[in-house]
Amino acid sequence: MNAEVPSAAGSRLAALNRWVADVAALTKPDAIHWCDGSDAENAALIAKMQADGTLLPLNPETHPNSWLHRSHPDDVARVEHLTFVCTPEREDAGPNNHWMPPAEAHAKMDALFDGCMRGRTMYVIPYCMGPIDSPLSRCGVEITDSPYVVANMRLMTRMGAPALARIEREGSFVKGLHSTGELDPERRFIVHFPEELTIKSYGSGYGGNALLGKKCHALRIASHQARKEGWLAEHMLILGIENPQGDTHYIAAAFPSACGKTNLAMLIPPEGYRRDGWKVWTVGDDICWMRPGADGRLYAINPEAGFFGVAPGTSAKSNPNALASIQSNTIFTNVGVTADNQPWWEGIDNGQVPVTDWRGEPFDPAKRPAAHPNSRFTVSAKQCPSYSPMAEDPHGVPISAIVFGGRRASLVPLVFEARDWTHGVLVGAAMGSETTAAATGAVGVMRRDPMAMKPFCGYNFADYFAHWLSFDTPGAKLPKVFHVNWFRKGDDGKFLWPGFGDNLRVLEWMIGRVEGKADAVETPIGLLPGEAGLNLEGVALSDEARDKLFGLDRAGWQAEFASIGEYLAEYGPRLPRALLDEQERIAKALG
Repeated sequence: MNAEVPSAAGSRLAALNRWVADVAALTKPDAIHWCDGSDAENAALIAKMQADGTLLPLNPETHPNSWLHRSHPDDVARVEHLTFVCTPEREDAGPNNHWMPPAEAHAKMDALFDGCMRGRTMYVIPYCMGPIDSPLSRCGVEITDSPYVVANMRLMTRMGAPALARIEREGSFVKGLHSTGELDPERRFIVHFPEELTIKSYGSGYGGNALLGKKCHALRIASHQARKEGWLAEHMLILGIENPQGDTHYIAAAFPSACGKTNLAMLIPPEGYRRDGWKVWTVGDDICWMRPGADGRLYAINPEAGFFGVAPGTSAKSNPNALASIQSNTIFTNVGVTADNQPWWEGIDNGQVPVTDWRGEPFDPAKRPAAHPNSRFTVSAKQCPSYSPMAEDPHGVPISAIVFGGRRASLVPLVFEARDWTHGVLVGAAMGSETTAAATGAVGVMRRDPMAMKPFCGYNFADYFAHWLSFDTPGAKLPKVFHVNWFRKGDDGKFLWPGFGDNLRVLEWMIGRVEGKADAVETPIGLLPGEAGLNLEGVALSDEARDKLFGLDRAGWQAEFASIGEYLAEYGPRLPRALLDEQERIAKALG
C-alpha cells in the first residue's frame, strides 16, 4: 500500500503526502490509488463497477459508453439539515448555516472515519476547478472510497496529472475527505472548515454530498476564499448571447437548484431569432466564479468541466441541447429504463415507456415514478452542441448582466431591472423561490434564497451581502442587475409565459438595456419593460398574462417588502445599513 504520490518525495507535495498518509492511517484502506485521469484508469474503474453492479451498462446502440447508477433509496438529494459550516466563532457561519465548533466537528467526523475503508480502495483525486492554466482557478484533492465518485469527478473537473502538477507548483489545495460509510441516514454528515480549506463528508454517495469539488468546494469553501481574495463564487449559469452583428454579451444568472439553470444555459433561440442570426453559447450551467478585471468589468469562469443535470423534464422540447449532450459517454443516476435498456424519466416525452424504476423494481406508476424527481445525468460539457470554447479561456468572459430568479407562482412580474448596484444586491438578497426536489424536505414551500446561495454560502449572509456591496468602487464597470420569473401562474394554475427558447426575448431586452437602446418603465420595485418593451412577435398572451407578467401589484408588493424587512432583520447588526436603507426606501415608495 503506497500512501505517497509516485516520484514526489521531497517535493512541494510533501503536505499532500502527509495528509494522505494520515487519512490512510485513520481509515485503514486495503489499497491506495492515486488517480491520474487517464482513459486506461477510467476504463478499469468502469469495468470494476460493472462487475460489482455499481454501474449497469445501457443500450450501446442508442447510448454508447453510458451507464446507470442506482443510489441507496435514502440517499437521493442534498441534506441541508446535516450540512455544517465550522468556524471558530458561531457568528461567522451566520444564521444561514448549521454550525458546529471545529474541534467537536473534527472529533465527530474522525470517529466515523475510523477504520471505515477496511476492505476498500482509497482513491486520491487531484482536481482543478476551472481551466487548468487560469489564474481564477483553484485546486483541490478529494480522498474517497467510491469509484463512482472518481468517475463523476473525471467528468466534472479537470482531474488527474495536470491538476497534480498545478498543486505542486502552487503548494496549496482544498482538502476533501469522503466515505460512503454504511449509507446510514443517522450517520451522515457533510462538514466544512472554511478557515482550514477542508471538507469532510461521510455516509452519502449522492452527487453534491459526495462530489466534493461541486457545491462543497466550488461554493461553500470557495465563497470563503473569494471574500478573502476579492472575488465572487456564485451559484450561477453563464451563457453568451451573440446578436446578428456578431457581438456577444455574457450573462450570469442565479436560480435555485431545479429551477431551470441548465435549460437557460443551453437555450435555443426561437425560429425567427435563429433566422435573423441570433446564437446562444453555453459557458456553464451551475457555478460561476467572477473577479474584477483591469478594465473594471467582472470576468467569469465556470469552475466545472461537466454537467450534473436534473433528468426529469429534460426533453426535445424543454432542452434539446441537453438531450443531445447525453446520448453517449454519460452516467445516469436514479433514472428508469425501458425494455431495450434505454434511460427514461418523466417528461422525456419520446414515445417510449419504462419497465424498471429507479430502485430497480418493475415500474408501477401507483407506487413511485420511474425516475426519482432528483435523478441526474453526468456528462462532459464539451458534448453540448452549444458549448462555448470560451469556457476554456483562462481570463474568463466579461459579464454584461447578472440575473436573479426563482419559482414564484404569483406577484413577481416576468422581468425587472435594478436601478443600481445597491438595489441589485437587495434584489438578490431578498430573492424568494418555491422549494424543489433537489433538496430533502417539503416541495413547493416559498422561502428566501438569497442569490440562490442559501444552501451554499460558506459564511454569514450579512457579511456576504457586504462583500457584494464592496464591488461598487470608483472605476468599476459593474453588470446591470435584473430579476426574472419564468414561473408566474394564472388563476387556472397554468404558467403564463411559454418559457424555453422564448426566454431569449427577455434576455434581448436586458442586452438592450445594457447597450442603452431599450426603454423601460420606472416603478417602485425597479424598471419594467412594459408590454411594448419585449419582442412578442409570434407569442400569444392572454389579457390576464399581459396584466400579470408586465404589471405591478402594489398591495402585494407592500406586503412583500414588509416581509423582506422582517427577513433582513434576522441578520442583526452585521447586516449592511445600505440594504436596510434600500428596503425602507422602496417600501416607502410603494406607499
